[in-house]
Formats: sequence, structure tokens, C-alpha cells
Amino acid sequence: MPAPVSVPSDGGLSHKQIMTILSGLMLGMFLAALDQTIVSTAIRTIGDDLNGLSVQAWVTTAFLITSTISTPLFGKLSDIYGRKPLFMIAITIFIAGSALCGLAQSMYELAGFRAFQGIGAGGIMPLALAIIGDIIPPRERARYQGYFMAVFATSSVLGPVVGGFFAGQNDILGVIGWRWIFYINVPIGIFALFVVTRVLHLDHTRRDHRIDWTGAAMLVVGLVPLLIIAEQGRTWGWGSVSAYVCYLLGAAGIAAFVWVESKAGDDALLPLRLFRNRNFAVGSAQATIVGLGMFGGIAAIPLYLQIVKGASPTKAGLLLLPLIGGMMIASLASGQITSRTGRYKVFPVIGSVLMVAGLLTMTQIGADTPLWQTDIYMAIFGLGLGMNMQSIVLAMQNSVDPRDMGVATSSVTFFRQVGGSLGTAIFLSILFTGAANNVPKELAKSGAQLPPGQSFDLNDTSGLASLPMQIRHPILVGFSDAMDMVFLVGGLVLIIGVVLSIMLKEVPLRTVSGQQARVAAENAERESAHADLSVNEASDNGRENGDAASRPEITTDIIVKH
Repeated sequence: MPAPVSVPSDGGLSHKQIMTILSGLMLGMFLAALDQTIVSTAIRTIGDDLNGLSVQAWVTTAFLITSTISTPLFGKLSDIYGRKPLFMIAITIFIAGSALCGLAQSMYELAGFRAFQGIGAGGIMPLALAIIGDIIPPRERARYQGYFMAVFATSSVLGPVVGGFFAGQNDILGVIGWRWIFYINVPIGIFALFVVTRVLHLDHTRRDHRIDWTGAAMLVVGLVPLLIIAEQGRTWGWGSVSAYVCYLLGAAGIAAFVWVESKAGDDALLPLRLFRNRNFAVGSAQATIVGLGMFGGIAAIPLYLQIVKGASPTKAGLLLLPLIGGMMIASLASGQITSRTGRYKVFPVIGSVLMVAGLLTMTQIGADTPLWQTDIYMAIFGLGLGMNMQSIVLAMQNSVDPRDMGVATSSVTFFRQVGGSLGTAIFLSILFTGAANNVPKELAKSGAQLPPGQSFDLNDTSGLASLPMQIRHPILVGFSDAMDMVFLVGGLVLIIGVVLSIMLKEVPLRTVSGQQARVAAENAERESAHADLSVNEASDNGRENGDAASRPEITTDIIVKH
């Protein structure tokens, strides 16, 4: 167990001290990142066991809504009350939510417990990144990116594999296999809490601000309907009455949120003054676009591997290794170069171009494309992601006042999640709409017909492998052609990301950490206050001496009495 870290008086930390603290942060990030993928491969098994497969989407939607909304709230609260207590609260909520999910007896219960779990998950990732901003200067921060990308990549690969393993077990130690998907978080989370309690010691000066609960409420009113329609739109219909109700409620809520934030000033959940900072405004837009393209592309690639290439969910997770490897290589390389040169703007630009290139080349993927060719395209896309993800965080953290570190960092995650939710909804809608049109056309073109009494349901592709090749192949072609349209639209959207990355202004990286900057500012304030006090005392003494000199008899009396 690592020894506790004592913070020097100037707020600076050695490499060894930083690595000790990072051990606790990475455990927390591993929890949050693993949970994003571990459930996906087991949701069908869970739905069957709980007799609620038709409402499985709400399990994902509930987690998404609460994690997205809690992200800016945790960021703001951490600026007021300090990172460590809020980070520990987030992990504790996540652990409790995980334990409750393992006990769920219905899909609706599971959705409710996932919503509670999502509250904690929304704080873990941005707070870990904010703590990094507190303890590591921007110029050196890029050196440590690789560790977190390694955690993210490992969890991304392990998630589908572990989820598939647990879902495939009838029981483990007398407990149904899929329930361990949630129970596994409990011991890891408790260990993370223990490590964080022991090694993470950050100085924090309490800031007297009121909590913007009205802004938080308006954010809920604005985002919940939009996230619901993003997840349920394909089922309800984008032009249905329910959809229009969500559109109107969401628009009204967002308008009210902006109005409330404009009145709240520095107490706002998301202070609007930050958007006057060019890099914050551009970085927020860039995070949204990258999230939209990233999640849209990542949602479609596993479906291609599973439906068209016939890979199991577990194998599909392993087949994403070229994409994950590209992310890690690009993040490590860009981090080292940034640390040595202090230059970072070039990486979002190159990364956005590579993401566009990766998605546009994926439009060439077909039913008969060899996997090695798909691997190359995924690696290009992964390289672009690796250059973008941490560079945007670095640019936004470096351009704001250290007191706004929590808000700035959580904003990146918040806007990326919003973009990701929209991207997943839009691209999956394009995919299934295109597949519904393409599959019948391909079947008719080939002259193949389904056996009498059989029909093909896009919502259930489990029987695809049992169909004869002359029937299966046209269906696969129809699917792959629909995915080509997804990749094309995603690539065109990401061109906006290229433009935004060019608009980023390269502000010289600070050579002190957020904590060092705050300590220096506090010392300067104390020295200024002390100097003012000395001047006032000297002035008072001068006035007293002047009065005494004008009245010598009083002075004499005082001296005699003493």
C-alpha cells in the first residue's frame, strides 16, 4: 500500500508523489470506464432473466441521463468544497448503486438502480481529470496521459469480454452470473476508496458560494427530455406526439437554464463568463462534435463486426484492439511531444483530420471486406481519437483560472456525453432505417427468398447465422451498405471538428499546477493584506504622533503616569 503523500508548502509534487496519487485516480477511472461497456454484452441475457427485454433501452437511458446531468454539478461542487470529498462521494454512490443493481428483481428496478449508479459515475471521470489539473502543471501533464489512456483502453477491451463471461455463467458462488457484472464493482470500488483516502491530500480553501440548485433543476428539465428522445426516438418515431413533447420541453428547459445562469454570475453551475474565453467556447463545441462522431462511429463498428462478420460480443470487443491501440499510441506520442515542446494545438487538428479520414475510408467496408483492411481503418480512427481526447481537456484547463478547474474539466466530459448521446441516436437511426430499405432491395436483386413462414426482423438478428448463404449474403450486403451511410455522415460531421480545432488558440502552457497557482495566489493575497495592514498602522501611528506633538502637555502627562 502506498504511503500518504504530504503536499509541499508551494503546492508542487515530485514524480513519485504524483504516481502515488495517480494509483488511486486510475482505480476510480477504471471503474467508470469499465461500466460503460461491461453491461452492453449482457443486456439481452439480463432482459431475458428479468422478463423485460422490451424495456432494456431504459436501463441504458437511465444511466445516461443521471451521469450526464451530475457531471457539471460535481465539477462545480468540487471547486467550492474541494476535489477529494466529492471524488469519494462519487465513488461511494457508484459502489452503492452497483450493489443495488446486482439485487434488482425487475428491469424497472434495474433501470432505477442504474440511474442512481449513474449519479456517481458522472463525477468519477471529470473529478479525476480535475485532480490531475490540480497536481500536474499543463506543460508536464501530457506525460501522464498515457497511463489514463491505458486504463481507458484496457477497460474498453475488458468490458465486453468480462460482461460476456459473466452473462454466460449460470451461477458463480450461488449467484446468477450476470449479477456479478455489478457486484465486481464493489470490492474494486472499496479498494479505490481506501487508496484515495490514504494517498490523496490536497489543500483547499473553501469558497463562499451558494449552490446553483435552480440552474441544476433547469438543466434536468432541458436535458432529460432530449436524452430520452435520443434513446427512444427510433421506437417512438421522430415525428410522434411523444417526440414533439420532448423537443418542446427540452428547448424550454435549455432556454430557462441559460437565463438562470446569466443571472447567477459566478455562482452559476456553468458560469456563462467562461464562454467569453475563446478556447473554452471552441473546446466545448469541439468536445460535442468529437463526442457525436466518436460514439456514432464506435456504436456502428461493433454492430458491423457482430452482424456482418458474425463475431460474438466478446470477440467483437477483442476485434476493437486496433482502434484501442491507435488511441493509446497517439495519446502517448502526443503527450511526450507536448511535454517536450509545449505545443499542443497541432494534435487536435491532425487528430480531427485522421478521424474524418478513418470514417470516410470505412465507407469502403462491405460484406466481403477482409478484417485486416477493417483493422487499418479502425486504427486510423483510433489515432485521431487519441490525439483529440486529452488535448481538448488540456487546452480548456490551461485557458481558465485555476479556481474554475473543476467546471472546465467537467464541461469537456459533459459536452462530449451530450454529443455522444445525440450521435448514437442519430447514427443508429440512420443505420436501421437504411437497413430496412436496403435488405429487401438486396434480396430482390439476388432473387433470394426467405423460407415460407419466415420473416427477417431487424430487431432480432440472432437467427441470421442459420439462414442459407444465398439468403444471408444479400442481408449482410444490405446491412453493410447502411453502415457505409453511417460512416459517411459521421465523417462529414467531423469536418466541423477540423474547423473548430483550427480555431483553437494556442495559449502557452503554464509551468505550475493548479494547486501551485492557487497557493501562490493565496500567498500574494496574504502579503498584500499584510502590506495594507502595515501601511494603515504606520498611518495611524503617524496621526497619533502628530497629535501628540501638537499637544505636548498631554504627552508629558502620559509619560509621567507610565
